Amino acid sequence: MRLFDAVVAGAQADGSQDIEVVARSPFEAGPEDVLAASGIILGTTENLGYMSGALKDFFDRSYYPCLEETQGRPYCLFIRAGHDGTGTRRAVETIVTGLRWRAVQEPLIMRGDWQDAFVEQCHDLGAAMAMGLEAGIF
Repeated sequence: MRLFDAVVAGAQADGSQDIEVVARSPFEAGPEDVLAASGIILGTTENLGYMSGALKDFFDRSYYPCLEETQGRPYCLFIRAGHDGTGTRRAVETIVTGLRWRAVQEPLIMRGDWQDAFVEQCHDLGAAMAMGLEAGIF
């Protein structure tokens, strides 16, 4: 939750009146949230070299309802990886490529043992997405 909370705090940090931040766990989020969003931040742990079951469940429920309606949607991704995160990244990127979403920055992959710096990196990721949306960059 610390990383999720940091992303949300970063997205809300600049005090923008133009950006509404809606934060949901993958089990709570659904196609209606994606359809209403101007941008999406995806987060997952690395589980056996793959994305979390929660994120996979989100994609299973949201893929087809969003397929035609969200092409070009800006997104970014953060992964808390106990190992190298490459399998997790590949799995998520395969799905978002099918959705034709547009990555607005390289995935943030936080590898190895826990580091307090991960929290700041997630905060910065959220802030960058919010600022980019507000500025009309993506």
